This record gives sequence, C-alpha cells and structure tokens, in this order.
Amino acid sequence: MKEALSYVLVTPYTVAKSRTGGIISRLLSQADLELVGAQMIAPDEAWVREYAAILREQNQADSCTLLADYTEQNFAPVGDRKHLALLLLFSGEKPCEKLAAICGHIYEEHRELDSIVAETIRDTYADLIVDPEHPEQVTYFEPAVITPRDQVFADKELKLFARFLQDQPNINKTNCYPDPKKIERTLVIIKPDNWQYASSKPGTIIDMFSRTGLRIMGIKVHQFSLAEALKFYGPVEAALQEKLAPRFGKKAKELLEQEFGFPLSEETEKVLAEYVGVEYAQDQFAQIIKFMSGLRPDQGTLEDIHKPGSVKCMILIYEGEKAIQKIRDVLGPTDPLKAPGGTVRREFGSNVMVNTAHASDSPASVEREMNIVHVNDNSLGSLITAYLALEKTGKS
Repeated sequence: MKEALSYVLVTPYTVAKSRTGGIISRLLSQADLELVGAQMIAPDEAWVREYAAILREQNQADSCTLLADYTEQNFAPVGDRKHLALLLLFSGEKPCEKLAAICGHIYEEHRELDSIVAETIRDTYADLIVDPEHPEQVTYFEPAVITPRDQVFADKELKLFARFLQDQPNINKTNCYPDPKKIERTLVIIKPDNWQYASSKPGTIIDMFSRTGLRIMGIKVHQFSLAEALKFYGPVEAALQEKLAPRFGKKAKELLEQEFGFPLSEETEKVLAEYVGVEYAQDQFAQIIKFMSGLRPDQGTLEDIHKPGSVKCMILIYEGEKAIQKIRDVLGPTDPLKAPGGTVRREFGSNVMVNTAHASDSPASVEREMNIVHVNDNSLGSLITAYLALEKTGKS
C-alpha cells in the first residue's frame, strides 16, 4: 500500500502547558507510523485565516466549524506577540486514519465523568464543556491537537504549511522575560537508542524535562552525518585516551602476567597503555561515532561523510533562567549507574555511551553544538515539498 504524509498540530495552549511530551509518547507508541519531522511554528494572521478556511471546507458539521473558530481565536498573534505551536510530521500507510484514531474525536469523548476512560489524546488532554440547558452551546473548548481525517485535506493543509515554512526560523523568539540577561539556551539531543522501535521513551523524556519549567523554542528530527558526529564528539577523543589508555594498559599487564606467569615492569605497562590502550580508546570513540551516525570513521567514504546518517535523533532547544544547569540536573550524570533516581539517564540509560540523551554543559558548548547541527535549519518544510511534488507527478 502507498505511503503518505500527515501531521498532528499541537495547539499553543497545550505547548504552553508543557503537555507535548505526553502527546508525543502516545503518537510514537501507538501510531505505527514514522515521525519524520518536527518544528515549532509561530503562525501569523494570514496563515491562521487560510488554515481556518480549509478547516471549514471539510464540512464535517459542527466539529470543523468549532475547530476553525478555535484556530482563529487561539493561533493568531496578540498584538506583536505570536503563539508557538508544534507541528509533527508522520509518514506511513493510512496516516490520516491512524492519527485521527489516536487523537480522538471532538465531541464523542466528552461523556459523563465516571465513564471517561482517557483512551485517546483528546480524552486525556482536551476539554469541551457545553451549557447543560443548551447542549448545542459550547462554553469552553480546547482540542489539544488538530489532525486531518482525510488525505485530500491533509495534502491541502500540508501545502499551506510548506509555503508558510519557507520563511520561518527553526528557533522562534516569542517569550518576554522581566530580565532577559538572565535567560540562556541549552541544547538537548534525544539519542538514537530511543528510536530503534516504536516507543513512548522520547515523549517521556521530554515530559521529564518539562518539570524544569523551561520552554522548547526549537525542535527538529535530525540524522547526524559522519562529519557532524566527528566534529561534535571530537573533544571526547582526547579525553577517552587520557582516561582509558592507562586503565587498559594496567588491565593488559595484569592479563599478560596471569597468562605467562611472571611479573612485568612498569615500563611495559606504559608501553601497553601507549599502544594497546590508545587503540582501545580510539575504538571506543569510533563506536560513539557509529552510535550517533550509523557509521564508524573508518567506514565512511568521501562521498558519505556529509550525507545524513542512517540513525535518527531529536534535537531540542530549551530557553529560560539557568537552562543549562536545570536540564543537566534532570538528565543526570554521564554514567547511568551513578545517576540519581528520577533522572533521565537513570530511568532509560544503559551505559556511558548508550545513555539516552545529551545536554550542553556550558554556554560555549551550546553555541558550538548548535552550529555543528545547524540548529537554525529544519528539513520539515522540504520534506513536505518533496512529497507533494511526487504526489503531483503521480496524479498527472
């Protein structure tokens, strides 16, 4: 069956309430689709009007009118300040049908309190309150997410997104702070081990970071090229040699003494560290690069080195007071076994390398790492454009 694209749009209210992690958990673990793109967007009035008009075209009675009215009232800027929404792009077979089932209906999930079972995203995160005496009158409505139920309208809405995203930054500046000088940004990477199979882990990790009270200002799905991984983790290579080579030299000496039954000198231990220990550290570094990009340094050709790797991660930019330290406190130490309970690495990490997430450790590191992963660029818009071009070619 043919694969297609569809989307889930997380509303500004839901983003502001830091409920995005829970929603992403549901989508990733239940949708049987691949998350291929993510971007924070700050809609302008023109986009909001056009999007609401497409919602009204769908002619699904009151629900589409309700969504269109909600969009006009809650997505549009207030004065000069825009609202942030999260756009999630999914690929697979029957994406509209699958995403709609997980997101849930607007009206049907709002039953008597005792009968609510929170099966869908809207069961859990949305609200629809009607006047008891006039059930046709809605007094409060928050849909939490918007997703198309029909591929024809999905493609139409995706076309609107693609056009809008052409001029949109990946990191939006919408928040106003009493003392901007206290505000800092930090970079987080949800590593490839969280994306090997359908899992709620990435969303749960985002949910854990939400306890910091920091805002997500930028997000994207990223595949490290070999060149990016080498540059990003370059400083680690020397540190590994300094830390591991002496340890491995000592271990090699002990094994050789045990095997041959006579003591070896300290000089021999130094030689083992210098040669065998250094090679071991280099191999550990190569494994880190493969873990992050899908290729070892000695496997990549000149043609491959700048291509996106075969494994996926998610990059997030958080903003707020003491952002770097707050995120690292929730993340936990590099070694998951030494991390306190309740931290991300303690919950999900396996070892020093497969430790589930990375977070910048200083303002200088934030700047350096953001440049390496081209944090201002996002492929979501180009993915939509390429898909729509193929669809047009297939129909012509």
